[in-house]
Amino acid sequence: MCSGRVDPSFVLRAFSKGADGVFIGACHLNECNYITNGNFQALSMVSIFRKIMQYVGLNPERLKLGFVSGSEAGLYTEHVSSFVEKIKELGPIGKGEGISQDGLDLKLRAITSLIPYIRLVERERLRITLKTEAEIERFFASDEVNGLFDELLAGKLAIGQIMLLLRQGPRSTAEISEALGLSPSEVSRRLNTSSKHGLVRYDVNCKRYVAAP
Repeated sequence: MCSGRVDPSFVLRAFSKGADGVFIGACHLNECNYITNGNFQALSMVSIFRKIMQYVGLNPERLKLGFVSGSEAGLYTEHVSSFVEKIKELGPIGKGEGISQDGLDLKLRAITSLIPYIRLVERERLRITLKTEAEIERFFASDEVNGLFDELLAGKLAIGQIMLLLRQGPRSTAEISEALGLSPSEVSRRLNTSSKHGLVRYDVNCKRYVAAP
């Protein structure tokens, strides 16, 4: 299967099923077997997904893309062996980051709800024509992309996590901040936005935020 066919939902399913890391093998850049540049698409997807993982508190090194041809068994072995060692070093997903199982499930569910939107952002705003891995890495580390991420994805990820948490029960700003690993100021900002859209309300009786019915 072409690496360009690897969807973010495949990665999420693996993590949700308990995988501590995901390795994706792809053809070398500019050597696509299907002449579709699917490996460039895979690199773009992985770059975005690693940013998402970092934002929600998961170590992005749990997701790796390695370039290798069918005749390079030794290189493939090197990729996999080094990745396995890295995952052993990081420990079980969630636990290695100090996140409870409930917290991990919530974060993965929040990302899952955004998969169609993530695909759209990657295709419409972040799919580029560059020839080398170094160029692509510089692009995704640029202020331009970081700004786009904050504008298009960070807010939706934060609100998604907050809504899932509030559906479990009322929470204060401080409780939400502690549960999600977000700063109190960011939580307040996302709550204000959600309140304006009728998604949450402040319950004066319990002095907590609740999900709107």
